[in-house]
Amino acid sequence: MKEAIVKTDFNFPNQKNVYKGKVRDVYNINDEYLAMVVSDRISAFDVVLPKGIPFKGQVLNQIATRFLDATADIVPNWKIATPDPMVTVGHMAEPFMVEMVIRGYLTGHAWREYKAGKRMLCGEVLPDGMKENQKFAKPIITPTTKAMEGHDEDISKTEILKQGIVSKEDYEQLEAYTHALFARGIEIAAEKDLILVDTKYEFGKKDGKIYLIDEIHTPDSSRYFYKEGYAERLANDEPQKQLSKEFVREWLMENGFQGKEGQQIPEMNEERVNQISERYIELYEQIIGEKFERGDAVNVQTRIENNIKACLETL
Repeated sequence: MKEAIVKTDFNFPNQKNVYKGKVRDVYNINDEYLAMVVSDRISAFDVVLPKGIPFKGQVLNQIATRFLDATADIVPNWKIATPDPMVTVGHMAEPFMVEMVIRGYLTGHAWREYKAGKRMLCGEVLPDGMKENQKFAKPIITPTTKAMEGHDEDISKTEILKQGIVSKEDYEQLEAYTHALFARGIEIAAEKDLILVDTKYEFGKKDGKIYLIDEIHTPDSSRYFYKEGYAERLANDEPQKQLSKEFVREWLMENGFQGKEGQQIPEMNEERVNQISERYIELYEQIIGEKFERGDAVNVQTRIENNIKACLETL
C-alpha cells in the first residue's frame, strides 16, 4: 500500500506562494500559472480528517482531468497539462467567490434541510410531498459562498447580486455554463449506467474571460447513483446505491461526528483507511469505465516535484 501524501512543501522557480486547501496544495507560479497537487487528504463536513487515503489524490486528479477535457467545448478551463497522476498545471484565474452547486435530486444537504421543514433553498422553492432522492422537475442551482476557511454558506442569486459578489452579466453566464456542464455530465454518467445527482463547479476570470477551474465531476464534488434499481429503491423508500463521498460522511455521523463544535473525530484505523482507498478506486473505475492504474508508490514526493519542474520548464 502506498504511503498517503498529506503534505507537500516544494519550492519551484518563480514560485510566488502556495495555498493549502482542505485537499489541494496549489503553487502560484509568477501569478500566471498554478501547479495543483491533489493530496491524499480527505475532508468531510469542512473538516480535514487526521489520516490520508492512499491513491485518493490520483483518483480525483485523473477523474477531473478526464472531465475537463470532455467539457472544454462548453467553457474554457484552466488545465494546461497533467504532468503527474496527482498534479494538474494550468492557468491562474481570479476565482469568483461563489461555488455553483447544481442539484437534480432531493438528497444530501438539500434533503436534510427539507426534512427539517424548509421549503426554500437558496431562493429556490421546493414543492411539498417530495421523497428523499426524488428527481426535481428540473435541476436547481443552489450556490454557496466560497469560504477560504470554515463552512461554505448557502446563498441565493438575489443576495449574490445585491451584495455585488458577482455581476449580473457574469452570474447569468455562470448559470448557463453550470446547466450545460451538468447536462454533459448527466450524458456521460448515463453511458456508465450512472445518474449524476448533484455537483458543484468553480469558475474564475482571466483577461476578461471566464474559465472553469478546480475539479469537476469527481466523487468529492459530485454524487452519483447507480441507475439500475433506482426507481425500485425510491418506490420502496430504500437508500440509493451511490458513488460519492457520502459513505465517509455516513460513517462519521454513525460515530457521532458532523463537524460541530466539541465533537470528536472518530479513530480511523488502518483497515478503515484501506477500505476508503478501495472505495475511491471503485469510484474511479465506475465513473471512468476503465481499470485504475496505481501510480508508482516509491518516492512519490520526488516524483511529483520532478514532474512539475519538467512541466514548468515547457511553459
